[in-house]
Amino acid sequence: MTIISAEADDFISLTDMLNAKDGDFFISDWLRNRNTVEFLGIWESVNNPDFNYGEFAVIKNQAGLNGYKISVKE
Repeated sequence: MTIISAEADDFISLTDMLNAKDGDFFISDWLRNRNTVEFLGIWESVNNPDFNYGEFAVIKNQAGLNGYKISVKE
């Protein structure tokens, strides 16, 4: 498992953690949660100067609905 230290913070790779299991399934399930999507949107807006707000709005509006699915690659 990869642990990256930056200043006083440590970061663990979710990808490494999930490689031991069926990671795509767990991440896809996690990404269906509206709270997760909202958190990721806030994080991206703070940390990503190229964040695509328009595309995110489409994803956010669908998150949490029964028919909503997103793949890891999307």
